[in-house]
Amino acid sequence: KAIMSALQTQQRQQYYKNAKNSSENLRKKRQDGNVQLRKCKRDEQMLKRRNMNLEDLNTSPLKEMNRQDVSGVVMKFEDIVDGITKSSDEMQQFICTQNARKILSRERHPPISKMVEANIVTKLVEFLALEHNPSMQFEAAWALTNIASGNSEQTSAVVQSGAVPSLIALLSNQHKNVVEQAMWALGNIAGDGASMRDFVLEKGIIRPLIQLITDDAPGSFLQNLTWTVSNLCRNKNPHTALPFIVQLLPTIVKLVRVDDMQVKTDVCWALSYITDGPNDRIELVLKTGVVEELVRLLKHTTDGMLLTPVLRVIGNIVTGTDQQTQRVLDLGTLEAFPKLLSHDKPTIQKEAAWTLSNITAGTQAQIQAIIDAHLIPILIALLMKGDYKTQKEACWAITNYTSGASIEQLVYLANNDVIPALCCLLEVKEPKILQVCLDGITNMLVTAEKVGEIEAMCCALESCGGVDHIEHLQQHANETVYSMALNIIDRFFNCEDDESENIAPKTEGSDYFQFNVEDKNSSQGGFNF
Repeated sequence: KAIMSALQTQQRQQYYKNAKNSSENLRKKRQDGNVQLRKCKRDEQMLKRRNMNLEDLNTSPLKEMNRQDVSGVVMKFEDIVDGITKSSDEMQQFICTQNARKILSRERHPPISKMVEANIVTKLVEFLALEHNPSMQFEAAWALTNIASGNSEQTSAVVQSGAVPSLIALLSNQHKNVVEQAMWALGNIAGDGASMRDFVLEKGIIRPLIQLITDDAPGSFLQNLTWTVSNLCRNKNPHTALPFIVQLLPTIVKLVRVDDMQVKTDVCWALSYITDGPNDRIELVLKTGVVEELVRLLKHTTDGMLLTPVLRVIGNIVTGTDQQTQRVLDLGTLEAFPKLLSHDKPTIQKEAAWTLSNITAGTQAQIQAIIDAHLIPILIALLMKGDYKTQKEACWAITNYTSGASIEQLVYLANNDVIPALCCLLEVKEPKILQVCLDGITNMLVTAEKVGEIEAMCCALESCGGVDHIEHLQQHANETVYSMALNIIDRFFNCEDDESENIAPKTEGSDYFQFNVEDKNSSQGGFNF
């Protein structure tokens, strides 16, 4: 059975971004390497929203979106359909359109499919063009918004009826409630997936949309606009085309600075979608100067809803080149991380640890920046006692550190109880996390062997019960886990004279390991820093 190549230091380091300078190579290794950098799962805001407000046609739809009103009499479904599709009386059409909107808004399970099957969508699109009747335009746009909030087939029915050009035209309407509702409908369509997003973009939504940002725009209006912008940046395979991103970025930067928590949150999600891609997209965002504002938010915001997308943007950027990562660090970003790693929400701790895992895969200078920010003891504590998802990200951060660090930096890590911390996850069920733990342990053992302190490191591993766990993993069903565990035992613990009197670590009046190494960058030798 193949032995994990991670045991060979030079070969192991090729999986990390500091091995070469090619952006394409770095990203490929993050995706495909045995010990790769992962992006955490996306816990994003809603793709689509249904307007549930029923009371006041002039009320912002986004502000009241979660309210429901079950009072009042609604027409029978058949009468609604007949009034919309067969009547030539505009007042009757309006009343029926309004009632269609009501049943699409009021019911927990709205009859979207019935509406589509009844062929009223085409008529609703026609009503969008009635410039002399803004109330009808508003009701029709609202009904179409809620139909487009359904599944992809229902959204497609709205698009195939020619709604998108008409809705984009309404973005220039003089009635703000009509504009906002049209914007919402377009946001739902764009949120359906990459193909729908691209269709909306290609029909020319950007220019009229960004012109709507004015100093007197109500906060709720900007919230809806920002959410629509975020959907225009969402989805991959393919990403939003770069020319569209270039058009949107100045508006996105402006929205980040709006004093509204919901606006900031949604626009940061938009930035997270843009930076979750090739390094040229990361570079576009860096050039706007918006990262400085994001770092300020990291330092001064406690709200978890906002911190999550802000951290996602920062975390995405530091998966870029070493130079891109350094530009983020130069803004003092790490100053925020003691607070983030200690946040009362485990999801923020996880995001923060994930971000650091991308930095610890960088240069030794970047690893040193994390040390100087006093983050390693906090990461070790999270690795030992954090929420499981946070433990996993901390594990990646520590193992990435062990693959690219200097001897001096590895000494520092050893003196911060890294071995007991890594051993805490040797009983988990996920093979990938077991591999990450074992790789980190192997890296530390290999380093100890290089500097002639393997007995001290083995003693530390035995004293915390790690050897027992590793021996047990030799029976693991996963071949990689089995091979890594077997190699550790075979290479470092398969000797007959383990009773050596020199097995204990050398000390000088402290609990620190005293590896017999000298580092030209260290003012003192060994593990004492």
